[in-house]
Amino acid sequence: MMRAFAMAMVLPVLVLAGCATPPPEHFYSLSNGMGVPAAPAVRAAYYIELPAVTVPQQLTRAQMLVTTGEGRMDLLELERWSSLPAAEIGQALSLAISGELGTIDAFRTPVPEKAPVYRISTSVQRFESAPGKYALIDAVWSVRLVGSTQVLTCRSVAQETVGAGYDELVAGHRRAVARVGADMSKAVRALAAGGTPTC
Repeated sequence: MMRAFAMAMVLPVLVLAGCATPPPEHFYSLSNGMGVPAAPAVRAAYYIELPAVTVPQQLTRAQMLVTTGEGRMDLLELERWSSLPAAEIGQALSLAISGELGTIDAFRTPVPEKAPVYRISTSVQRFESAPGKYALIDAVWSVRLVGSTQVLTCRSVAQETVGAGYDELVAGHRRAVARVGADMSKAVRALAAGGTPTC
């Protein structure tokens, strides 16, 4: 009798536990909230073209990959990028550079005849996320005027200290990507002015 009573009390608890709501997924973006660059008041003097960014193989998934120790990385199922990291980085760079230069990213878009277009190719070597410690991006990139053989190839490494939590981590990555974008903008501006840019 007592055993039957105990089972009758435990069964509803087990049923409720089985129906518990799973923890929610969280999605993060490097470009959301950056603001939209003001459109040039007149036709842009030149355009930029930012083809797809390449990233290491381990970053070809939406789940956030975080560094948790020496040589150890964890894949977080519930903390995800809103799109694949390559797309996130590319969009953030595009917004940062076009905003800095007051121009338009015209990748895969026709531009006025004879308008100068500066192509910026980017290969991300490292994109490290260490919660509560740092956010890092290490990128090799090149800039050239489309139709010209002159190419400037550089490397930018930007590391930002971050606080605890994934919002802080993502904010650190935004700052790091903005720093890389500033390096690229500086090179494009020098080329457009007829100078000889340096890394």
